[in-house]
Amino acid sequence: MPKMRVAQVPHAKGPFELVERDIPEPGAGQIRIKVEACGVCHSDSVTKDGLFPGIVYPRVPGHEVIGTLDAIGPEVHGWREGERAGVGWHGGNCGYCHNCRHGDAFACQTEALVTGISHDGGYGEYMIAPASSVAHVPDGLSATDGGPLMCAGITTFNALRHSGARPGDLVAVHGIGGLGHLGVQYARKLGFETVAVARGADKADFARQLGAHHYIDSNAEDAAAALQKLGGAKAILATVTSGEAMAEIQHGLGVNGTLMVIGAVPSLSADSLFLIFGSRSIKGWYSGVASDSEDTLAFSQLNGVKSMNEVYPLSRVNEAYERMMSGQARFRVVLTMQG
Repeated sequence: MPKMRVAQVPHAKGPFELVERDIPEPGAGQIRIKVEACGVCHSDSVTKDGLFPGIVYPRVPGHEVIGTLDAIGPEVHGWREGERAGVGWHGGNCGYCHNCRHGDAFACQTEALVTGISHDGGYGEYMIAPASSVAHVPDGLSATDGGPLMCAGITTFNALRHSGARPGDLVAVHGIGGLGHLGVQYARKLGFETVAVARGADKADFARQLGAHHYIDSNAEDAAAALQKLGGAKAILATVTSGEAMAEIQHGLGVNGTLMVIGAVPSLSADSLFLIFGSRSIKGWYSGVASDSEDTLAFSQLNGVKSMNEVYPLSRVNEAYERMMSGQARFRVVLTMQG
């Protein structure tokens, strides 16, 4: 049997193991992807540390996958071998439950699969994916550039385009790290008056290089008050992982403004009177499904939105993962199957 290399987690909190496996065959409704690159996301710690119930080990993480469709299982239509393909966090859905039938496949009630958690992901040379989870990848977009767009990209782009903001509106991106550095670019390209909010005066020039019209140093001033001086934000994209920081910046929302929460925090306090008297809201946003990934990739390529990446070969997976977890990477880490 032909073999492939994968980086698997043998058990919860276990180290990555680089092992050989048989190359799997796709079943009904599935396709096989020859992986070219896979982003290393903080959410991969869910698999590494066993943070979801029911994970079956050994498990291969990875949900920022770009590659080539290599084999097609029975009952798959509309794909052909050799096409470029990508897979993100959304790992498939049933297609027939109430939520799926009403256009909310991300919230599937019977089969809400997650790539790299429910089934093996992209930390390997090949992977199997339900066809419903796979996105078409445009020609001309490199695998290493495209990988992080399958999670960090789709999450920020999709949240912004569903925030209720229109071109010309004031939109703030809270945090300019792995998610935020993409969020600032998308906000500018979507036509918003873009505000980057982060800690430290040293980030001002970088924020403007990304496209921000304004920069607010939250160490030097009250970020919410500064947003109100600019007229109040129609939307604030909260990419940070601090509930306290989110609670503070919600006061920068203008009338009918929305705090779009994409940074996962255990709890978040809301100022109910502030929300009520300005018809403001706080909304969480799931990354998206395959069609959202396709929109993200197309928009990014057309408008020159690019992730800033550090690239490692699969053989250095432990180093790559630790670099990502350290928070020192600028700004996304990507594994390549070459070398």
